Amino acid sequence: METVRSADGTQIAFRRSGSGPPLVLVHGSTADHTRWAGVLPDLERAFTVIAMDRRGRGASGDGDHYALEREFEDVAAVVGAAGSKVDLVGHSFGALCALEAALRVENLRRLVLYEPVFPVGDAPLYPPALRDRLWALVQAGDRETALTSFFRDVVGLPETQIAALRADPSWKSRIASVHTAIRELADGDYRFRADRFGGLNLPVLLLVGEKSPKPLRAPSTVLAAALADARISEMRGQGHIAMTTAPDLFLSEITGFLSA
Repeated sequence: METVRSADGTQIAFRRSGSGPPLVLVHGSTADHTRWAGVLPDLERAFTVIAMDRRGRGASGDGDHYALEREFEDVAAVVGAAGSKVDLVGHSFGALCALEAALRVENLRRLVLYEPVFPVGDAPLYPPALRDRLWALVQAGDRETALTSFFRDVVGLPETQIAALRADPSWKSRIASVHTAIRELADGDYRFRADRFGGLNLPVLLLVGEKSPKPLRAPSTVLAAALADARISEMRGQGHIAMTTAPDLFLSEITGFLSA
């Protein structure tokens, strides 16, 4: 693993592999750089893949005080170290981090956002009572129940997709890092402002799953209206984790866009 120093001094780790133009991957909640293992071999044949560990996960450090802004800076630091004309792919909360990082760098070529997560409208994305219940489970040492509840009640995954994640070797590491997902919910002040992104003039692909719940799909609709060069692509029959449930479809979407 290589590292780069983020704006607050935290060391952010990433794995570099493959050959070709640089492609940075930003995983979602509870995951680390191994989230992309199912699609990595194919991506490595076309790109130099730079798969990062977000702060507090995997080999990356963690700051003394968590804030969403630090996560945006972390992605920007990795993109800045990746070279020129970088493509950036983000999933879920990692897609929000990628979106915000795009405002902080000048070497991006194309951007892929798979169901970025942020509140649409004035209401919070999730009720505070839900966050409190998940925190209570973690503090009681019942991390696996907290993780399962996070996927069911926050992400909205059906039991079949939760079972697929549970069968993956990364499940134990997800249990260990579940608190990092809950702190994302706790730091819930983020609001998307379209006027901030008026100057983001690069092609953007917004991926959504046909079967994903409305709170996961709605932000992409907002982004498509706000960004100068963005389009939505709906993955038929899929939800929030197509890289696990339909890796060939997921690869087809992003490689087709990035190679255009």
